[in-house]
Amino acid sequence: MSWLPDGWQHPTRFDLASGHHLRPIRASDIDVDYPAVMGSRERLWATFGEVWGWPPADMTVEQDREDLARHEREIEAHESFNYALFADEEESALLGCFYIDPPEKQGADADVSWWVVDELVGSEVDARLPEAIAAWLARDWPFRTVRYPGRDLTWAEWELLPAADPAPAAQDPHT
Repeated sequence: MSWLPDGWQHPTRFDLASGHHLRPIRASDIDVDYPAVMGSRERLWATFGEVWGWPPADMTVEQDREDLARHEREIEAHESFNYALFADEEESALLGCFYIDPPEKQGADADVSWWVVDELVGSEVDARLPEAIAAWLARDWPFRTVRYPGRDLTWAEWELLPAADPAPAAQDPHT
């Protein structure tokens, strides 16, 4: 059973008021993803490392490309979603990533997390992301309850939650 309604299609772009945009990540984004991840690696490891084991200090370009290819396949199959954050239409620099995952723990329809590159931490874009993302999820995604591990609860608190039951067929809350 899917965690998303039958026939539902994921958004292919989300435009932020700042002029930035999100779009599904692709394996071909390796040239902008790898420098973004490794340039912010220490902070990303402090946030995600214990739970995800990511990003390892010795991650190679090829390992990152394989990870991006996996994300691309998961997006296509609607298993999970990874959106890349860009500032311009040329998509010359990846500025962060946004993840929508089926819940592994009870109490939510989706677990959502994201990161921005070190240079954007504390910026106006970073400050406005929580509200913009919540509005986008409410408007365009079929979730009633979204949980934000690492934001509305710590990853340690998230790990202590009971495991989710097998996913029931999802219903669109907008109908």
